[in-house]
Amino acid sequence: MESANRPLNSEDVEKAHKANSEQNGEKTDPNIVDWDGPDDPTNPQNWSDRKKWANVGALAAITFFSPFASSIFAPGVPEAQDEFDNHDATLATFVVSVFLLGYVAGPLVLVPLADVFGRVPIYHVGNIGFVVFTIACAVSTNFNMLIGFRFLAGLIGSAPLTVGGGTIADIMPPQKRGLAIMVWNLPLVVGPVIGPVIGGFLGQAEGWRWLFWFTAITSGAAAIVAAVIMRETSPSVLLKRKTKRLQKETGNMNLRSKLDVGLTTKDHFLRAVVRPSKLLFLSPICGLFCLFNAFVYSLLYLFFTTFTFLFEGEYGMSSGIVGLTYIGSGIGMVAGMILYGMTSDKIIQRLAKKHGVDRPKPEYRLPLVMAASPFIPIGLFIYGWTAQYHTHWAVPLLGTLLVGFGFTVVLSSIANYLIDTFTIYAASAMAAIAVSRSIFAATFPLFALHMYDALGWGWGNSLLAFIALAGCGIPPLFWLYGEKIRTSPRFQVKL
Repeated sequence: MESANRPLNSEDVEKAHKANSEQNGEKTDPNIVDWDGPDDPTNPQNWSDRKKWANVGALAAITFFSPFASSIFAPGVPEAQDEFDNHDATLATFVVSVFLLGYVAGPLVLVPLADVFGRVPIYHVGNIGFVVFTIACAVSTNFNMLIGFRFLAGLIGSAPLTVGGGTIADIMPPQKRGLAIMVWNLPLVVGPVIGPVIGGFLGQAEGWRWLFWFTAITSGAAAIVAAVIMRETSPSVLLKRKTKRLQKETGNMNLRSKLDVGLTTKDHFLRAVVRPSKLLFLSPICGLFCLFNAFVYSLLYLFFTTFTFLFEGEYGMSSGIVGLTYIGSGIGMVAGMILYGMTSDKIIQRLAKKHGVDRPKPEYRLPLVMAASPFIPIGLFIYGWTAQYHTHWAVPLLGTLLVGFGFTVVLSSIANYLIDTFTIYAASAMAAIAVSRSIFAATFPLFALHMYDALGWGWGNSLLAFIALAGCGIPPLFWLYGEKIRTSPRFQVKL
């Protein structure tokens, strides 16, 4: 018998509702408000493909600018230091990584708000706030002001990164979720790569402040498009709205949503606030995958904050050309995304057919991550030792390409696995991922230069490669034992 503490998913809700309506031949409670049948067009799962992909596309567009903004300023840091007469090396890396500290605080507030008030209002408020704080960065008059507004821009701009997983789960069945995750995740991984490329040349031509003006203008345009296209997808919020409308029309105040768990708005919010932390620290599946995801994600920002020192200092490149060195990892990321988008859904459908199950298991997402994760330590070894011996610049960049390839497949597979596992709590699982990876990504660059000074490029990156190699053992662990852990009462988390 399953534990009462077992986390619910959409399949559980459906089964429980069906059992409640059919038990002992009893009719469904007339006061329960549900969808109008399995084909109800207001149910986001029944939207047309055109409407679903329009929402996914708009979500991807607004998702792009936050990670883009996280790195576009990296090439402009030296110029800002000169203007503000501050040349502290640690502060130089912190002004880039502080943006990611906003990602730590943002999900803990934005996801609960989205659970209570809906996902789309949070997207719109986040878009407006992001534009405002980005403009504030552009007009900053000292380094402390710049750091403060960078943090606030990261906090409010984290909305699509953390709430987006819930939107994907709301509208896409598991068999089609892989491609949607790819479309949503592509800006997340490409944005930080394109940022320094544009930042290097734009900063050189127009100055560091225009890096923020450019971000504010383009992200504002995307926000307008999202406001026109995006529609609410949260089933609990939609049924709650339907319930209120029917109460007003019928005068029957006993009507209640099928997904109403009897909590006040305050209790609902407080429970949603602690849910990501519960998943992160009490669920072995979420905790270990968040740890691996966070380490892999932090490597990208370690690259961003050290490429300038390596390729300017060791290879003698200009700041504009240094921006182009990020293209190596970017090519790997795009290749990884294309592979993931083309194969992920096909693999889970083939495995479901092979094992004779109607609903693919979350573990069917893991073969790709098992195959791709070794590319990360291999790429780190190549990058580190060829940089150590000043091999032609193309060879270290080949190493970053391999890391980028493994990076995107690992991140996409983990995100999809956790969404498939926690379904109606997908946004909370994405919040747990965002918090953990942002802490790592914000802090890794702070010690990166000190690590390379002490160990050199070769052994410094080898240390990271050995850690990545150990992380490669996590996906096979859950491939073998994931289902047992998910269904065992011992490991259930009361959410």
